[in-house]
Amino acid sequence: MAITCEKSGRVLSVIWERPPLNVFDIALLGELDRALASCARQTDVDVVVLGGAGERAFSAGVDIRDHTTEKVPEMLEVVHGVVRKLLALPQVSVAAVRGVCLGGGLEIASSCDLIVASEESSFATPEIYVGCYPPVALARFAGLIGYHRAAEMILTGRRFSAQEAQSMGLINRVVAADQVESGLAVLKDELLGKSGAVLRLTLRGLRELSLQGFNQALRRSEEMYCNELLKIADVSEGVAAFLEKRPPVWRHT
Repeated sequence: MAITCEKSGRVLSVIWERPPLNVFDIALLGELDRALASCARQTDVDVVVLGGAGERAFSAGVDIRDHTTEKVPEMLEVVHGVVRKLLALPQVSVAAVRGVCLGGGLEIASSCDLIVASEESSFATPEIYVGCYPPVALARFAGLIGYHRAAEMILTGRRFSAQEAQSMGLINRVVAADQVESGLAVLKDELLGKSGAVLRLTLRGLRELSLQGFNQALRRSEEMYCNELLKIADVSEGVAAFLEKRPPVWRHT
């Protein structure tokens, strides 16, 4: 199994491992979906920490081989299933980011309630480079970080440093690379010092109020992806170029 779940008191850690950069494929996402479903049933857990194994990556995104036309519907279903489970998780979720956090990996991290990142980590939605767009980011990032910042991130695909990501409100805390665990410990202590029952109710209200309209927006983003984006010839060219390790030749059609 590529997912490891470790419980310590009222904290459950969920770690995925797919070297070298913890890229998600459909199978790994399905495993993560099942792990989160199990988390939700654990009434003696108040904090869930999620992260990729190793120092190089939280996740470099969803495997480009799962972006082909025939696999996209299943890929979107499983990615968005994970996101929806995170947004409904009764516990406080914390993303622990080391290294790169890209594409679908960033969409999953941003669906956590809090993000702690190492100072050398970086964040991007690079889908535009391969002729795609990030559906969750399209549906949510304008409300999360502001329209113009979301537009820059999604339309240019450029990487943002941890410090930039913190300044725009995308992540909460930046710590030295060798202090991620201690930074997480501080945050966990802050959370676990509160009433678990009150945390859960407050979290539910916070999400309900802040996510109003999100499900409808995500459904529309999915519809545009499957019914309009996939009909553009440049989508197939972008994926093929990436897999063939060459620059794409855009036809702009």
